[in-house]
Amino acid sequence: MKVLLIVPAYNEEKNIAQTVARIRQAQQAQAGGMELDYVVINDGSSDGTERICRENGFHYVTLIENLGIGGAVQTGYLYAQQHGYDVAVQFDGDGQHDIDSLPQLLAPIVAGEADFTVGSRFVRKDASGFQSTAARRMGIHLLSALIHRVTHQRILDVTSGFRAASRKVIGVFAADYPVDYPEPESLISVHQHGFRIREVPVNMFERAGGVSSINLFKSVYYMIKVTLAILCAAARKEAAGK
Repeated sequence: MKVLLIVPAYNEEKNIAQTVARIRQAQQAQAGGMELDYVVINDGSSDGTERICRENGFHYVTLIENLGIGGAVQTGYLYAQQHGYDVAVQFDGDGQHDIDSLPQLLAPIVAGEADFTVGSRFVRKDASGFQSTAARRMGIHLLSALIHRVTHQRILDVTSGFRAASRKVIGVFAADYPVDYPEPESLISVHQHGFRIREVPVNMFERAGGVSSINLFKSVYYMIKVTLAILCAAARKEAAGK
């Protein structure tokens, strides 16, 4: 099974070398017939991210301008589709995702039990590791409730960027992927295409270095935009059923 880690990176010069080093360690330890690969999507970074990728011989694609997380991740799905990967995994370049949790994330897809998996900080009560601030957890809970209303499926960590997509889902995302803060919106798309979604427990860390691009203003914008997108999806579904 060919597995691609899509690593979106915008101004991640403090983190990208360490992130790729962890991936390379996992490549050396891979077993069970899995062929693990990665590609860094340098999203028009203005710092030394591209230089570090080039000097260290990383596999990377550089976008000539900053497209945002949605555009960067969709570029990764296009890459996965064009190179014939069986599974694509979104794996952040800031050091927050635990490569040791990759087997759990892939297991339902490998077993044929799911088409899309979401790595969750909240699905297991005794899960350790970083779980974000209380305010963000409250926002995630509200978005989870909205998505449950639309899909009738309970997904706790709807903003998780640690996700795995089967070949069929790769094809959908390569053709159409939300632009801004796409994680919750893309769950709606996966559901509407009839794919099976499974949430699995994973470990995550605090950002290794640098500063998150999501500030207070962007957090408010995020909640408004995603909430409206989910409600619009619900309205379209209701109208289609009449």
